[in-house]
Amino acid sequence: MNTHQSEEADVAKLNPPVFYVASGLVILLLIFASLFPAQADQLFSGMQVAIIDNGSWFYVLTVAIILITVVFLGFSRYGDIKLGPDHATPDYTNITWFSMLFSAGMGIGLMFFGVAEPVMHFLAPPATDPATVEAARQAMNITFFHWGLHAWSIYAIVALILAFFSYRHGLPLTLRSALYPLIGEKIYGPIGHAVDIFAVIGTIFGIATSLGYGVLQMNTGLNVLFGVPVSEVMQVVLITLVTALAGVSVATGLDKGIRRLSELNMSLAVILMILVLSLGSTVFLLQALIQNVGAYLSDIVRVTFNLFAYKKTDWIGGWTIFYWAWWLAWAPFVGLFIARVSRGRSIREFVSGVLLVPVGFSMMWFTFFGNSAMDMILNGGLNALGDAVSNDVAVALFVFLQQFPFGSVLSFIAILMVVIFFVTSADSGALVVNMLCSNGRDDTPLWQRLYWVIGVGLIAAILLLAGGLGALQTMTIASALPFSVVLLVASYGLIKALRVDIAKRESLQFNGTIMPTSTDDNWKERLHNIVDYPSKSVVSRFLQKVAKPACEEVMNELKSQGLAAEVNFQPDQDSVSLWVKQGEEADFIYEVRSRGHLKPEFVQEEVAESELDESAHYFRAEIHLSEGGQDYDVMGWSKQALIHDMIDHYHKHLHFLHILR
Repeated sequence: MNTHQSEEADVAKLNPPVFYVASGLVILLLIFASLFPAQADQLFSGMQVAIIDNGSWFYVLTVAIILITVVFLGFSRYGDIKLGPDHATPDYTNITWFSMLFSAGMGIGLMFFGVAEPVMHFLAPPATDPATVEAARQAMNITFFHWGLHAWSIYAIVALILAFFSYRHGLPLTLRSALYPLIGEKIYGPIGHAVDIFAVIGTIFGIATSLGYGVLQMNTGLNVLFGVPVSEVMQVVLITLVTALAGVSVATGLDKGIRRLSELNMSLAVILMILVLSLGSTVFLLQALIQNVGAYLSDIVRVTFNLFAYKKTDWIGGWTIFYWAWWLAWAPFVGLFIARVSRGRSIREFVSGVLLVPVGFSMMWFTFFGNSAMDMILNGGLNALGDAVSNDVAVALFVFLQQFPFGSVLSFIAILMVVIFFVTSADSGALVVNMLCSNGRDDTPLWQRLYWVIGVGLIAAILLLAGGLGALQTMTIASALPFSVVLLVASYGLIKALRVDIAKRESLQFNGTIMPTSTDDNWKERLHNIVDYPSKSVVSRFLQKVAKPACEEVMNELKSQGLAAEVNFQPDQDSVSLWVKQGEEADFIYEVRSRGHLKPEFVQEEVAESELDESAHYFRAEIHLSEGGQDYDVMGWSKQALIHDMIDHYHKHLHFLHILR
């Protein structure tokens, strides 16, 4: 895999087959849904009904398997493996990471359904009398089920597959890499192009239809707060505003645009949730949260596999199966984005963060908003809230917030959050689609990123005016069925690859921390090497005078025995490496790389502030293998000692290949 990566290093940023074919198909589907909205809706709705009638069992089983797999991977021996080289560190702090997960995953969904879904289940429960205490308990259990561990496990498995094969094995960060265990190098051909095209279309229409429906909530909120008329013209204006803001965010890049907006929105979400908690029935809501979580966890196995097989009902198709299909349909987009921001984390850290933190926040959100709303209806006699949910889901949040002191302030915060959530969705969606069309790279020209942002806004506006939003949303959901089959097979491939990784790790018994010695008289030299803090230039000379000749000597001996070996010396990157080709099997790479580290405080000298950076650091000649840095220093070793270490690692690599055969 690393060989192919090096061969493809100079590939064009734009992948023409994916970019042009995906653009053409998006335009054709848009024309069809706009000119023939009724026929499109009938066609795609028929597909969805057939899938629900005949495949609901498959969706339920698939999601259950995915959840079990993700939990197993996170808390088994595979959990220590990093999504990246062994020496990788996370690109983002935990707070920033959680914020971006939340914004891309389902932040806008909580705004839209935080009040509405619990109230809808409360007024029309599947298995009890409506508008009762038991209905309220059941409503929260169902809501937690739909927005809890199952949903995030779908995102997590896609992100795990993509991040593992991309960051640890050098494959492109696109959906095609999920198929590597199945078809190998063929992912770079027509099959891989088709998979990425599928992901582009699903992402574009998923975000466009959500934006189209989302502006209805924005328009409604502005109407409640400022009396802005609810009209198609105003909704197109709002789409234009969101698209323009997303364009600005795209232009500033991931680390500034999406990152800062996500952190802002996470802060606003916490503020709004705390205000609802403190201004409402605080003790009741805290009690309800504990009870809701307990009920959810105690009942999770039963509800996971409940298909209402003994009671014919349309409820499961309209709710649970719809949700599972929706999360699966969104998984290529959200999963790829989560993979992009999760480099350097261990699988255990990743699973804990992706499953527990967003789910925990969602549980608090639905409890504080949903239980408060049901309490207003059940004990406060506020039937108008129930009527608002029944008539127009978009208005439910604002009718709810108006019942609190400072209701207008809360509604304004909510509108601001909705706008920012949609900006981050459009921005992150454009980032993902751009990567799918650019061989997994995000350092592309600005026009490529703006192309997709503007395209999403334009599609949403056209569908809003011409109709067809529902048809393409249904089409997106129907696409979840074939994707779920691919996802199950790819999950099996991931586990197989992780087994190989574990075998490689177990074959590497570390024994190189002490420099080999030939006599007992050089202890002073050894002590000097241990306590010395060499500069960059000293390590560079070591690479040139010792490491490079050592690698070349081993290379020449390997070549004399008929093996393909080469030495790669890169003075500009302060590294030298020995590469031994193993044919169809994994190649052996032994690299000596200069890396800077901060000196301990007790050895730092008093220097001028301008010279602090240089004097406060020292450099090590560290060993890196194909799976990453081994975190030990060979600076000061003799050429003979380095050769022994090289051969020792090569011996272990051959033993690893023997285990796999």
